[in-house]
Amino acid sequence: MSAGLNVLAVNFRDPAHPEAGGAELHLEHILLEAVRRGHRVTWLAAGFPGGAPEAEHRGIRIVRRGTWWSFSAAVPGVLRRMRPAPDVVIEDINKIPCFTSWWTGAKVSVIVPHLFGATAFREAPLPMALAVVALEALIPSAYRRSRFVAISESTRDDLARRGIPPARVTVVHCGLDHASYRFDPAVKKAARPTVLYIGRVRRYKGVDWVMRALPGVVARVPGTRLVVVGDGPHLPELRRAAERMGLSQAVEFAGFLPLAEKVRMLREAWVLVQPSPKEGWGLTVVEAGACGTAVVAADSPGLRDSVRDGETGLLVPWGDDARLAGALVRVLADEALRTRLATAGLAWAQRFQWPECARRSLDTLLDGVGGGS
Repeated sequence: MSAGLNVLAVNFRDPAHPEAGGAELHLEHILLEAVRRGHRVTWLAAGFPGGAPEAEHRGIRIVRRGTWWSFSAAVPGVLRRMRPAPDVVIEDINKIPCFTSWWTGAKVSVIVPHLFGATAFREAPLPMALAVVALEALIPSAYRRSRFVAISESTRDDLARRGIPPARVTVVHCGLDHASYRFDPAVKKAARPTVLYIGRVRRYKGVDWVMRALPGVVARVPGTRLVVVGDGPHLPELRRAAERMGLSQAVEFAGFLPLAEKVRMLREAWVLVQPSPKEGWGLTVVEAGACGTAVVAADSPGLRDSVRDGETGLLVPWGDDARLAGALVRVLADEALRTRLATAGLAWAQRFQWPECARRSLDTLLDGVGGGS
């Protein structure tokens, strides 16, 4: 193999960030594949309290500049000063674009988990949401020479609607940590009918929709509880809503849990609910399948790619309280249906492997760069 490339990856968070999630895990696997191939890899991310300006992570050099709010403004200066200059920049548009193509002469390749679009208005104040939408509108022109990796067909179609030729977009589904997320026949389902949500607790994730549907579920499947695993700024409001709706005995807010505890809850749950109006892929629904748990999810971008409706889970029109309650009742009340969905979910999850995802993604991102094998 020829001498390795200087690869610079740009993402708001790095693996050590307290809020690192699925997008960071995805990028990490791709960059570890680059390290394995002999490339020199730097990950540029925002600083955070307690985070050193520079660090090393599994052969990846981590450089932290700016803060969450100033990171985009810091990127141009870092690109201009970086020595040696990168041969290729991999920008992970995981929040807002940094427009790296404007600040470097290197080839720029792009990863897009998903774009916010109208969902920005569910999370952010109006001025900020308008800014996000405006910045996203610049992506087709700013990256007109770039190759894209999208993690779902929904994201590919979104990029196409925005004017990016489908020929420049390669869909590579996320992998799965099968060593952690696996079925264990020794673990029994919870004694109480349990609906599980795992993810960030932010307004746009749709947990409030599940809570609106929950009284209709409890009325038909007495004893049902909703367990919310995760942390985020919307959590206090959801706690108040549970009190106001008289759901205190039916909702448990478990907060952030370590991996082993999260996997145990996935195995014990009767059904995982994923209510987001938009996802890049929907990693948690595949993790649930790998653990032998049925899924009910919104029929929304990303989730309609990661859930096979009627086979590995049930999809529900987003925002329809009655339909969500009905789908949850169907799964909770019908053991044969739960078993069928869970069995198919196990088989579906086996298709997704991180080594294959990393290899195919990196091949696309380095396509056309000298020494990019």
